[in-house]
Amino acid sequence: MERVRDSGGFGEAAAYSRAVRYGEHVAVSATAALEGGKILYRGDAYRQTREAIRKAIAAAAELGARAEGVVRTRILLAPGCDWREAVRAHAEVFAGIDPANSTYFVGALIPEGALVEVELEAVVDG
Repeated sequence: MERVRDSGGFGEAAAYSRAVRYGEHVAVSATAALEGGKILYRGDAYRQTREAIRKAIAAAAELGARAEGVVRTRILLAPGCDWREAVRAHAEVFAGIDPANSTYFVGALIPEGALVEVELEAVVDG
C-alpha cells in the first residue's frame, strides 16, 4: 500500500492518510480548502469546493490517478452552505467524467470556517 500523508495538523493527530493506494484503487480522505491551517475563501461554497476538489485530485495524482479516473465523490456540507454552489463546482470539474456522487449536509466540519469537504475514489489506468 502507498500513502500520501499531510504533515502536521489533524492528519497526524487522528493518524490518517490524505490518500491511500491499494492495488489500482485510490481513496482520498475528506479534503477542505485549507492552506497553512487556515480555511480559504470564507463564506464561498463554490470556491471552497473547487479548491477542495483540486487538492483531492492532486493527492490522488501523487499515487498515479488522474481526474478522469475518479469513480466516486462525496461532498460534505456544513449547515448554511449553499449546496447549489457546491454541486455547480463539482459539475464543472467532473462534466464528462460523471462519477458516482453523494452529497450530504452534516452537523459541522472540523476546520473552522469550512463549508465543504470533498472525498473521492479513483482507479489508476493500466
